[in-house]
Amino acid sequence: MKAVVMAGGEGTRLRPMTASMPKPLLPIVNKPIMEHVLRLLRRHGVTETVVTVQFLASLVRNYFGDGEDAGMVLHYATEETPLGTAGSVKNAEHLLDDGTFIVISGDALTDFDLTDLVKYHHDKGALVTVCLTRVPDPLEFGITIVDDDGRVQRFLEKPTWGQVFSDTVNTGIYVMEPEVFEHVAAGEVVDWSGDVFPKLVEAGLPIYGYVAEGYWEDVGTHDSYFRAQADVLSGKVDLELDAFEVSPGVYIAEGADVHPDAVLRGPLYIGDYAKIEAGAELREFCVLGSNVVVKNGAFLHRAVVHDNVFIGPQTNLRACVIGKNTDIMRAARVDEGAIIGDECVIGEEALVSAGIKIYPFKTVDAGAVVNTNVIFESRGQRTLFGPRGVSGIVNVEITPELAVRLASAWATTLKKGTTVTTSRDVSRAARALKRAVIAALTSSAINVVDLEVVPVPVARLETAQASGGGVVLRTTPGQPESVDIVFLDGRGADLSQVAQRRLERTFSRGEYRRAFPGEIGDLAFPPRVMEAYALELLRRVDTTGVSEAGLKVVVDTGGGTAALVLPSLLGRLGVDALTVNNGLDETSPTETTAERREALKRLGTLVSSSRAAFGVHFDPVGERISIVDERGGIIDDERALLVTLDLVAAERRLGRVALPVTTTRLAEQVAAFHGVQIDWISTAPAALTAATEGPDAIFGGDGRGGFVVPAFSTALDGFAAFVQLIGLVARTKLPLSEIDRRIPQSHIARRSVPTPWAAKGMVMRAVIEDAGERTLDTTDGVRVVEQDGSWALVLPDPAEPVTHLWAEAADDTTATHLLETWADVVSRADS
Repeated sequence: MKAVVMAGGEGTRLRPMTASMPKPLLPIVNKPIMEHVLRLLRRHGVTETVVTVQFLASLVRNYFGDGEDAGMVLHYATEETPLGTAGSVKNAEHLLDDGTFIVISGDALTDFDLTDLVKYHHDKGALVTVCLTRVPDPLEFGITIVDDDGRVQRFLEKPTWGQVFSDTVNTGIYVMEPEVFEHVAAGEVVDWSGDVFPKLVEAGLPIYGYVAEGYWEDVGTHDSYFRAQADVLSGKVDLELDAFEVSPGVYIAEGADVHPDAVLRGPLYIGDYAKIEAGAELREFCVLGSNVVVKNGAFLHRAVVHDNVFIGPQTNLRACVIGKNTDIMRAARVDEGAIIGDECVIGEEALVSAGIKIYPFKTVDAGAVVNTNVIFESRGQRTLFGPRGVSGIVNVEITPELAVRLASAWATTLKKGTTVTTSRDVSRAARALKRAVIAALTSSAINVVDLEVVPVPVARLETAQASGGGVVLRTTPGQPESVDIVFLDGRGADLSQVAQRRLERTFSRGEYRRAFPGEIGDLAFPPRVMEAYALELLRRVDTTGVSEAGLKVVVDTGGGTAALVLPSLLGRLGVDALTVNNGLDETSPTETTAERREALKRLGTLVSSSRAAFGVHFDPVGERISIVDERGGIIDDERALLVTLDLVAAERRLGRVALPVTTTRLAEQVAAFHGVQIDWISTAPAALTAATEGPDAIFGGDGRGGFVVPAFSTALDGFAAFVQLIGLVARTKLPLSEIDRRIPQSHIARRSVPTPWAAKGMVMRAVIEDAGERTLDTTDGVRVVEQDGSWALVLPDPAEPVTHLWAEAADDTTATHLLETWADVVSRADS
């Protein structure tokens, strides 16, 4: 026989507990309510169950999966919009057409004898049997009137006292035959007791009521949630508790560590791998989830504490609920009836008054007195990761707390004992946040190799050589008030989208792994990192002819971490180098566009006056370079890409080059002239890495000062690009200005159009429709190619409500006209 478990309710009366968790997943004595329901069904011979889901449906599916752990087969029927109690079951009709089935709520706690209920149903030959129970206060439930034979005579939903004719109420548990679906309209909001059952009674169809003996609690309010926990501990419910009863009413689950000097006064429950220190006192009807830590001097009475909660010393918790992954700090007090949502921090000596509701992800300051609800209703980022990792304003959007949660989430996706690297730029903000990251990683059983202050390319190489991943903290380019947290995989590349989504899911669920003291990870500081990087770079990148050429170069380290590598590198290259800004400046960890332009002007003056072959300006983290030719002229980033492409292609004469679709198509002419092929790729950083991993890849660039030298690395690396450029110039014996002059000028126009998130799909559809018979390239966004070879690219921004446009033509006027034409298409579709 099959069953239907209705698990689509929002549980609004149970907020903030259900603000981030569907009601069926709320734990009753450390197991979701729905898990207790499934165990009851299995106990009565049900081996196949259909679960109807709607609100936060993915969380229910992720937890129960295919039902293997529950000992049965689970199917899921998803409602796009709420369909009511009958409509949701109708939505699963195709899975229930082979005989009698049970319908039961996934958020009610009961131990009814379902076997006897089904026997009664068959004995009566019923179409529907309604399971009833007697309650002292029927006002909140639907009353069902039956005759002496058990046949239903009348239904009354939510009666007043003047309408109370019975104390037998509808429990929401039914036994049904598939023929009942003939009386339920498909795709409409339909309820059993309000719509279907009264019609069945009126039609004289066999609908019976079975008055069950046993326990039943509709867990729909905070009071009923507390009551259900106490009833289980008091033995009023016949449930399986996954714990050992070490003394009367005191249940301790596997792996829990309870100090002999802790005071336990049952009935109470301590979840698996919880830790109760000496001097802590747990009184009646406390329920602690998995991995809860209760420190010395803490006092808990009737407190329901969900998983992974830290309860500090001298805290006082009375008849409250503490959501998962919340920290209650030293001497904080939470009074009767207070509900603390998931992922909160209650500061030291703070007081949360009786009945207060604190929604998820909130922080209560130390010493604060909270006597009004703290509600979390703001919408977060669409995705955690942006184009530069996880980014935000320091101590506003990116706080040490967030850094800890992020690092904990990432650590949870890794195996215990994995070794990872951490590194940062010169900024104070990155220094503070890195310390938080290291603490979170080591406390999650992850070993950390701290590279301290190093350029990003160095961090990538060290990560690829000796670890399972890495974390880089750096100031956001051009935004000194913001910071980026970049996660690397075991190859030293940015996390793939799959890995990012996995980390995001762990972060959003807040289910972080914590290590016991003996599992805390190690922290190491490797020696001679810069020297090892320089040696490896010179070993892999071709520098033949450099020492013989007698080149002179001017290098501006930008006051960043490039200054840490270049002394070792330049000393071994054998070039005459003049370096400027060769020191770390923690007060200026990034540079604005205007500052970069001024720095390049000064660099140009130095290059021309010193008669150097060229000059290079590094960005503050060593990933990108800007180039000045021998006459002091600034070669803009797009021209620098073409110049370098020409040098590489002329020397190699074979191979493949990876360039983003936003690059001028003059690159095709340059590459074809030398017999080299171009792979056009998306603008995503991961695409450039992936495209340069092949054995025939010889070069890659993003047109923004970022270059990939596949002989050394598949990531952006300013040092590798610099060393490669020195070798190419030394061997070609041509000045950069001459190479630049022989490449035609490109004519590209650019524009960004504000576009609401909801309109981006319509915008792209409008672009494709307006393109008509023109050639389309959908490598990234939509590139529309005209018959004369001119083109326009429309590309939605992945992180902002903006659409970017590029257009290239034979001259600036035509390019601008083409750009405006497609900008109008975008604007019209958005309006």
